[in-house]
Amino acid sequence: MSNEVSYNNVVEATVSILRKAETTLSEDVIETIQKAKDGESSTVAREQLNAILKNIDIASRNKVPICQDTGILIFFVEIGRDLAIDFNLDAAIEEGVRKATISIPLRPNSVDPLTRNNSKDNTGDGIPDIKYNFCDGNKLKITVAPKGAGSENMSAVKMLNPTETDQIRNFVLETVLNAGGKPCPPIVIGIGIGGSFDKAARLAKASLLENMTDMNELELSILKDVNSLGIGPMGLGGDTTALAVHMKKAHCHTASLPVAVNIQCWANRHASIILGGEE
Repeated sequence: MSNEVSYNNVVEATVSILRKAETTLSEDVIETIQKAKDGESSTVAREQLNAILKNIDIASRNKVPICQDTGILIFFVEIGRDLAIDFNLDAAIEEGVRKATISIPLRPNSVDPLTRNNSKDNTGDGIPDIKYNFCDGNKLKITVAPKGAGSENMSAVKMLNPTETDQIRNFVLETVLNAGGKPCPPIVIGIGIGGSFDKAARLAKASLLENMTDMNELELSILKDVNSLGIGPMGLGGDTTALAVHMKKAHCHTASLPVAVNIQCWANRHASIILGGEE
């Protein structure tokens, strides 16, 4: 694909990364699922994880969506401060979404929250959800992270008292326990701490983009506690309730401690492309 940043390039780039995200998983996700299968003590759980790996392979080989729920479409866009964009970037991404809905194809998931009328092309008021961030340089990086409703519906935000840092772990475990088998475990857990009510949720969602094989000591400790719950793959029991835990934080008000838990199913889908910059 061309390195040029133009309206048409962004449209085609959007289609390209959507196709990749919907039909394949990154190597760190596959590696983590394979490792979980190899270490699983439950026969039923191993069978479920093996079925997941077969599903991933079939989707990749046949270039079809990994899951029938192709998700609500979340975009993370990084814009270089030295990059001049003379077109409507939102409109280009939205057109790419419409094209991808037909060509991949994607299930039309975007509805009015009250009337439930379906836009039939995965766009609408505030959808796709595009989150912008400015960075150094002259490149444009677009990342898409399709998010299914089964896992999104099990996510939660809690406004803890500022003295309750010791309750963060309990809140994560409580959220996972309440979710049970509904989000199609094994899950990936994104945790956002601090900021404001909505900032914590954004941090939690962004943390799902991190490499699943790279966790710090605290994240590994929470993962161990989550897996001790025994919910297991598809809620049928086993050692693997979650595959990874990632956490992001931001400074917050002295009087508050917002915490968000964003749950993702085993199909931790995302893909990126970089446009612009030097050839």
